[in-house]
Amino acid sequence: MPTAEVNGAAIAYTDTGAPPGRPDAPAVVFGHGLLFSGWMFHPQVEALRERYRCVTVDWRGQGDTPATASGYDMDTLTADAVALIGHLNLGPVHWVGLSMGGFVGQRIAARHGELVRSLTLLDTSADGEPSDKAAEYRLLARVYRFTGVGPVLGRVKAAMFGPGFLADPASGPVIDEWVRRLRRCERAGIRKAVLGVIERTPVQAELSRITVPTLVAVGADDLATPPAEAERIAAAVEGARLEVVPGSGHSSTLEQPVALTALIGDFLASVDVRR
Repeated sequence: MPTAEVNGAAIAYTDTGAPPGRPDAPAVVFGHGLLFSGWMFHPQVEALRERYRCVTVDWRGQGDTPATASGYDMDTLTADAVALIGHLNLGPVHWVGLSMGGFVGQRIAARHGELVRSLTLLDTSADGEPSDKAAEYRLLARVYRFTGVGPVLGRVKAAMFGPGFLADPASGPVIDEWVRRLRRCERAGIRKAVLGVIERTPVQAELSRITVPTLVAVGADDLATPPAEAERIAAAVEGARLEVVPGSGHSSTLEQPVALTALIGDFLASVDVRR
């Protein structure tokens, strides 16, 4: 996987390149959720790469991006994403961010609007982490740091995936692959990534500065960032479209890949028609 040296970090990314015969096709940049990597968008990348240049980014300490001593706060990750967009000469881009990737996407759109063509926010929040969840996640991160994912896997799965997905035997290979990839990551880096999420600063007050077409989607069964949080984002961004995805928890791109791919694809096409 290629890397870009930005802000003192080696940021890993994937890049499909421009589709055949479409050298000027817009780029779609995907920012993943906590404990995942760009892999969580593989169904969407496969479907959209015929129309768009698709780029996924791995945040510090996750996926194939090595852990760093610091820089896990959302403002630094935003700076990493902005630098990567410049490094690859991508802008303006369609940004698609899930959870952690949505925290970053909101900051890019509010502060660097010239880099964004549209904004898709999946299973995310503009608020800080609720104190009860922050305390639980801090404890889980500490246990994970010293023991690995095994002892906390059940509780983590319940936060990352909806009950219907977890109960379906057909979901096994996806969950197994997620666990396999998570175990490859350095434990200290994962702990710092968790702390970066739970200590994030709210950006609700900045949402009025977002002026690009915005899609906000959330799984109906999302426990980590419930639908009410998506509703607050959609209400604060002028003209934003809100969609609630049935039968999905927090990791909607993997739990309901067909529905999410169609939702994102239709939205991007509608934005490009307007331009």
